[in-house]
Amino acid sequence: MEFKAPDTLAEQLANYLGQRIIMGELPAGERLHELSIANQLEVSRGSVREALYILQRRHLITILPRKGAEVMPLTAHSVKSLYRVYAHLLELLADELVGCWQEKDKVALLERVSQVKRLIESNPRDVPRIVEASFDVMEICCTVVGNPFLQEALENFKPAISRTYYLSMERFRSEIESTRDFFDTLTIAVLARDRQAARKAVQRFGEHQCEMILTSVETQEEGSRQRA
Repeated sequence: MEFKAPDTLAEQLANYLGQRIIMGELPAGERLHELSIANQLEVSRGSVREALYILQRRHLITILPRKGAEVMPLTAHSVKSLYRVYAHLLELLADELVGCWQEKDKVALLERVSQVKRLIESNPRDVPRIVEASFDVMEICCTVVGNPFLQEALENFKPAISRTYYLSMERFRSEIESTRDFFDTLTIAVLARDRQAARKAVQRFGEHQCEMILTSVETQEEGSRQRA
């Protein structure tokens, strides 16, 4: 039996606040005051402070000297920077997966991919579950590859990537078929041990997702300018 330590209070707070940021309940630029959060949730300021440092590592907030913490804005530059690094990590994961998977891994890998496709076919509007199932595919790929450093790096990007999906949820719904096509293409490439095809599939999908998010960010910024 594998030992799994329970989340600390700071981690629980970070998960709670992080989910509110991801879902847009705490908008970009929102100030996060330690004392207010501590009083509202009836926890210590020390736990809140530690949670804020966790959120900073997850690229959800910025902690400014003498100003405190605020929700990190999503700008065209930050989205491009995020997807540039994330896509390279996914390409590395696909490359390692192509070279190391074995017959015993196929059932688990194909089942996770099938789960995403079933969700898309049965309820294409349930974007949160589809996104979570897509991350499950990444998780099983990381398990097969067995590179803990790569897995940790990818996990650290999960909150920021999830936030971009929530921002562009309506647009994501309209283009959900591209996700199914991506998994079909990637599966074929991995099973054929075609490194180049696997890398290209990830690259194209990453570029497509980035453009989709950028359009949503630009729409949001235009709306903010008009309201101002």
